[in-house]
Amino acid sequence: MYRRLLPLILCLSLLTATQTGCWSSKEIEDLALYTGLALDTGKLNKAEQEMEDKGISYSKQNKITATVQIVPVKTTGNSNKQGGQQGGQQGTPYHNVSGTGDSVLEIFRQFSIRNERPIVGHHLKVIVISAELLKQQSIEQLTDFVLRDNDIRPSSMVFISQGRAEETLVSKRNEEIPSFHIQQMLVNQGRTSKVMSPVILSKLDALMHAKRSFALQNLVIADGETEFAGAAVVKGDSGHWVGNLSQEDTECLSWLTGKGNTGVIKAYDWDNEPMTYEMKALKSKIKARTEGDEILFEVSIETEGRLIETWSTSSILSSDENTKRSTKIFQDKLKQMMEHMIGKLQQDYKADVAEFSKVLSIQQPRAWKKVKDHWDETFSRSRISFKYDLKITDFGSFTE
Repeated sequence: MYRRLLPLILCLSLLTATQTGCWSSKEIEDLALYTGLALDTGKLNKAEQEMEDKGISYSKQNKITATVQIVPVKTTGNSNKQGGQQGGQQGTPYHNVSGTGDSVLEIFRQFSIRNERPIVGHHLKVIVISAELLKQQSIEQLTDFVLRDNDIRPSSMVFISQGRAEETLVSKRNEEIPSFHIQQMLVNQGRTSKVMSPVILSKLDALMHAKRSFALQNLVIADGETEFAGAAVVKGDSGHWVGNLSQEDTECLSWLTGKGNTGVIKAYDWDNEPMTYEMKALKSKIKARTEGDEILFEVSIETEGRLIETWSTSSILSSDENTKRSTKIFQDKLKQMMEHMIGKLQQDYKADVAEFSKVLSIQQPRAWKKVKDHWDETFSRSRISFKYDLKITDFGSFTE
């Protein structure tokens, strides 16, 4: 009997041993997981300055300051007493650690001689780069490490900040983790096309490899609040920041590329009173053709929506006559907005961030082969025409 049970006992023992979970697992509270990374122009923090004054430093140039946002904060020990930390005051669920040098990896390794836990990037959500730094260094240089590091997921999102990027990782709300907050703000893309589709690391890598110009969502800080504020334009040939698009320009860019179909158009009626058109649907189509050596693009934009707000008290806007007048006013406003955005791209920045290159390469591959090596310059000289079809389908639930 015992001999018959022995194999069964051995099998059960082995099965139990293999069901104990990961042998190398660690409690999340014991890990320094960073969820946000900010890159700024080099600026020594107080602790680093004291170390350099005492001659305790290493060979480097202070080109860049890297700030990581660590969560969850370990509540034991002296983790909040390390030098070079901002944010994460008592009661907040994060703390920020910064270092200055000329290698992101080396800065990260320096954190290991100042803190009790090594940082781990498996859960990095957002990367914020200051526009000022991107004027000095190319985006290829600044993202080289994060693209090579196996710890960092290719789904991490990249943003540009106006002002110090490290400030976007600080919140005056004790319960808020800024890196999570930035990521979650993207949910509002369904409410307004001023929120761009996120550019993740894998897509950024492809754009840089193709030497294509592109736009990244801008972040600004005002009174401790982080806000999306238009887009930053990055030139494909240099990888440097060259300028910004306003919120309206960014909205038009989303409509043009088909990545946004929501938003509002505000205009002023014949009494100079504000009225607002809420977009409910939008379709955009771009056709590329050539005339000799000249490249032409024909853009058609169709949108349906409702007149959702008006301050006029002198007329009934839902009448046929006033509906036609309102439609023309909104259509003219849309035309003005689109032409302003295209003018910036062609004349001011000479950068195609609206994916006209993609349209040309698909519809006119022979023409594309001739100009792809100097496309931004060619784009700035291309003729772009627009055709609009805006319809007001209803006037909300109010009955006039």
